[in-house]
Amino acid sequence: MLLMAGALARGQEQPQTLPGSRPLKVTTEVVNIYAVVRGKDGRLIPDLNKDDFEVEEDGQPQVVRYFTRETDTPLTLGVLVDTSPSQGRVLRVEQREAEEFLREVVRPKDLIFVLHFDVEVELLQDFTADLNRLDHAIEETQINGGGGGPTPTTFPQTSGGATHLYEAVWLAARDLLQNEIGRKVVILLTDGEDQGSKTKLSDALEAAQKSDIIIYSINISDRAFYGMRGMGYSGDSVLKKLSEETGGRVIDANNPKKTSEAFAEIAKELRTQYLLGYTPANKKLDGTFRRIQVKVRDRNVKVSARRGYYAPEE
Repeated sequence: MLLMAGALARGQEQPQTLPGSRPLKVTTEVVNIYAVVRGKDGRLIPDLNKDDFEVEEDGQPQVVRYFTRETDTPLTLGVLVDTSPSQGRVLRVEQREAEEFLREVVRPKDLIFVLHFDVEVELLQDFTADLNRLDHAIEETQINGGGGGPTPTTFPQTSGGATHLYEAVWLAARDLLQNEIGRKVVILLTDGEDQGSKTKLSDALEAAQKSDIIIYSINISDRAFYGMRGMGYSGDSVLKKLSEETGGRVIDANNPKKTSEAFAEIAKELRTQYLLGYTPANKKLDGTFRRIQVKVRDRNVKVSARRGYYAPEE
């Protein structure tokens, strides 16, 4: 049984890695930013240096003191699978491609968990690098009709609606990833529609930002499901907000080929990240949200990086 953890403002922990080991926790006042840079043609740019980057916090220039290319740093990753009725015709594709993605990405020093969400949020596999256990957890996902009654769950049971997306993100951030260190990534397999969460979108995003998580959303939406029921679809805007604010992105994948390509793109990005670190010029420990902007000097490129963090509190 996992315990609910209190919120932790980021900017206080810096990973220190020893050869052949996972990071150790060291208290500092460094803000870490994982960034991915693409050219105008969409290709990843892997060969930039520290002096190529500029970082601003709330419009004020910051001095980048730490810089590395993150190609093989240990990864802590969560796979969140939407098992609500709207995913009935696409779940098998999600399962197959998620398993292939993990085979491509997971290294022995990485830790992965799998959970699903519909009328409940259930942890199917706790942190492991064992691909057989991860495969089993992914295969275990199945569509819940939203009215069959509760089943045993790791997290507190909620009620109403069939797609508790916001609660899944919030619980993954607060219960599973908050106290982890290093690169933390969530892969959302969903159409972005939330029905029934007591948690708000803003609360889910805040939890992700405080836990320093990068969210990648693979938008697998069955538009016909909503059309046949006379329901509107607006999940893409939700996924865009969750992903872009945390330094990830949304990849549309409405058929098996595109789903496979989406996972391949994420795998490449995770091996072509830059880690930038700076000590904020604003020393106030007031718990406020600080806006971050990352730029590349003299290059017409697109930078994906988190757009802010919450300052520590006294």
